[in-house]
Parts: sequence; structure tokens; C-alpha cells
Amino acid sequence: MPTNYSAWVAVRKGHPADAIQLKTDLTIPTKLAKDHVLVKVLATALNPVGYKLLGFLPNFLAGRPHVMEQDVAGVIVDPNGSEFSTGDKVFGVSGSTTNGTLAQYVVLPAARLATMPPNISAVEAAGLATVIVTANQALRDLHVESGQTVFVNGGSSAVGLSAIQIAKSMGCKVVATASGRNKDLLLGSGVDEFIDYTQAPLVEQLKSNPPSPKFHAIFDAVGLTDPVLYLNSALYLAPGGKYVTAGTLPKTRKEFSGMLRQVFEGFLRPTWLGGVQRGYGAVTIKFEKKELETARDLVTKGAVKPIVDSVHPFDRDGVMRAYEKLMSKHAAGKVVIKVADEE
Repeated sequence: MPTNYSAWVAVRKGHPADAIQLKTDLTIPTKLAKDHVLVKVLATALNPVGYKLLGFLPNFLAGRPHVMEQDVAGVIVDPNGSEFSTGDKVFGVSGSTTNGTLAQYVVLPAARLATMPPNISAVEAAGLATVIVTANQALRDLHVESGQTVFVNGGSSAVGLSAIQIAKSMGCKVVATASGRNKDLLLGSGVDEFIDYTQAPLVEQLKSNPPSPKFHAIFDAVGLTDPVLYLNSALYLAPGGKYVTAGTLPKTRKEFSGMLRQVFEGFLRPTWLGGVQRGYGAVTIKFEKKELETARDLVTKGAVKPIVDSVHPFDRDGVMRAYEKLMSKHAAGKVVIKVADEE
């Protein structure tokens, strides 16, 4: 065991190229808090919330300096009396924006880790926790059942791809959106009908070619700040159906006002006062052990195959390229940083 380790640390508000630094002299703890374990990191997956908070929140609200990111796959180094053993391969999430995982070693609560599915690599496992837990919770909130039609907006996102595969494993028909370049990816993931949102405004496409029967549920995996998809949902969402969004962080005043309107129309304005005649919800996720074990089981039995967009090294060039790819919004699946080789 070395005594020091390296990690990518957020030190100020701004773009990743200016706001995060590689610290190489951090000390590996030798005494762990109860119910915590020490993990040697093999791979970390990036999430949009990481760079969005980096560019949005000032230091005093964001708790900087702190290590970036929250998803991880690695090896237990010190089980510290937990159910794990030294050498166990695990995946999970820190569950905190200030206790990051873009590092060579990380201390995490044992309850936020599960053993890695045996049929995938650490690079594939690195992005499982957040996306599968989010997608699974969204489908539960939507109360979808076998035989129903689920509409997934943002099907090429990591969360969208997971939702598509889970819904198909439940026996649902899935209609999903993405740009044309990702059509084959979505069809290969089980999508029954594909809509290219770049061809015309999405709502206009749904109006001109309404589904028959109407969708039973809509999951907005993008987390649109523009409320238009929800406001018009009565045209393509069946009575009793629900619209659930993954949520997002607005970056402009226009996006912020759009998000506020969506929240007002969905949560606050009753239907008898002209509100939308369809249910609305936003995914709230709990990173509990049982949720991670459910994610592992879905992957182990082949219901969900992790989709990795790209893999980047832990050095500065690699990490910056990874953030640029994620921020381009052209990633199809997870953007992963490989931290160490898998033994």
C-alpha cells in the first residue's frame, strides 16, 4: 500500500479546464470511520451534475475544495469489518457531491457499494450506480406494466439507455428519441419506434403523427427545462398517464424560467384552474444497498447492458477530453475515466 494518492480536486467555480487540479500528495487514511471501507479505484464515470455544479455554485455553497464525481468501480483494500472482503470488486456511488471518486483511492460507506456483476469489466461497472438507480426509480414512479407503451425522451443518454432496457425487460413497448446518428444504438437496445428529434421540433412531430394508442408513460431522461413536452402531453399521453423528468440544472435565465413554469404547472397548478390534465413527477433517488443490488442483478441476468461512450486516461489530457465529450452533449452512454488496470 502506498501512503499517498492522487485525485482530481475542484478548487474553484468555472470550467473544468480552469477549476479542477490534479493533487498528487493526498494521504491515504489508515483509520476509517465505522461502516466505511477503503477502495482502490479502477474506474470512475462522469455525470453532468459534476460539471454543472462546478460552473454554477460558488465555493462556499459547493464545499470546495473537494474531489470530483461520485460513481466508482474498484477493489476493496480495507473492508473495516464490513460484509466485504479484501480484494472484492465493487461498484457504487459516494452519494455526495463533496466526497468524490475521481481519485486513485476513496473512502466510502459500505452501504453505497455492491459487488460488481461478474459478466462485465470495471470500466463498464463504473457508470452503473447513478444511471440504473435513476432509470429504475423513474419507471417505478411511472407505475409501468407489461404491455404498456413507454416514451423515453433522450434515449441515447446513459439514463435513457438504461430505462429503455429495463422497460423492455418488463415487457413494455418503447418509443424513444435521439439524433439520427444514434438510431442504430437505440434500435439495438430494444427500441420499437425511433424518433429523430433533429428532424423537426419534437412536440410538432408528436402532434402530426400521434401515437395510437397514446403513451402510457413519458420519461424525460434529458431533464428538459423547456416545459413544452409536458404542457402538450394530453395530446399523446393517455388519461391517467404520468410524465416524469430526471431533472436538470438550468444554466441561463431562460432555462431557469422554463424550469419554474414546468414545476408550477406540474406540481402547483390544479387541473380545475387550467393545469395540465396529466400527472407530473421528478425522480428522487436513494442510493441504498438494495437499489445497487437490484442494478447488479439486472446486469447479471442480461436485462441491462452497460453502454460506454468512451474511455479516457487519468492524466490531464484524458480527463479534460472526457469533460469536453460530456459537455458536448453528444455522448451516447457513459464517459469513463480509467484510473488503474484491472488485475
